[in-house]
Amino acid sequence: MTDRIPAFLESAVERMTSGSAANAGRVTGPAHRLCVALSFAGTAFAALALLSAGGTAHAATYKWVDEKGVIHYTDKLPPEEVNKANVELNKQGVTVHSTEPAPTPEQRRAKALEDERQKQLAKEQAELARKDRALLSSYTSEGEIDLARNRSLRTIESIVQSSKSYSEQLSKRKTGIEAKKQSDFKDKPMPVTMERELESINSELAKQEDLLAQKQKEIVGVNAKYDADKKRWRELIASKGGEAALLSDVNTMPAMSAPAATK
Repeated sequence: MTDRIPAFLESAVERMTSGSAANAGRVTGPAHRLCVALSFAGTAFAALALLSAGGTAHAATYKWVDEKGVIHYTDKLPPEEVNKANVELNKQGVTVHSTEPAPTPEQRRAKALEDERQKQLAKEQAELARKDRALLSSYTSEGEIDLARNRSLRTIESIVQSSKSYSEQLSKRKTGIEAKKQSDFKDKPMPVTMERELESINSELAKQEDLLAQKQKEIVGVNAKYDADKKRWRELIASKGGEAALLSDVNTMPAMSAPAATK
């Protein structure tokens, strides 16, 4: 064994043995200093080992399941398991973080459909809220709803009456042409102008018939709309504690629904 020790150990030993050799009454030669150095080195290595052990104790532990369903506990995730389901545990075994598995194509499609459904639902709810606000701002009583209904129905009825009057005129003209055809042109062809006029009348009568059918549908639609508006208005007023508003409207109803007086 050499009498020389590494310089850094010798320096450390000098610091450790300075002032202590005289009190201990020991020899402070190279051999003694080597023993002290080895002791110091052992202490240092032990400290490093403890630090290393402490670092390992604080390292994360991962819990994951392989494709065969086997549960694993490791201090590092395999590369192929990084994006899969796993749980990170602390040294007490308590979960500190969890990673959900990457969604499958079917799951992504299902999520996209659900997101679209929720988006459409939110749109419908927003539209309903807008209509409710408009309904409350448009009417202060059920009587006002009935007045609006009557105005709409009168407009349609005016068109219906005009169409019926026009159809009657056309029908009279058609009857006259057909009568003339039987009297004046029974045994010979009717003039082209009269034939064309008759065709035009028949075409216009068909149009007026379609118009009347359309207006009848509109009447049904208007009544359904205002019935729904009245029902919804009642619900909104009641939800706001407005029963008094509903009762106050009763006074206006008889005047609106009473039949005209006959002399």
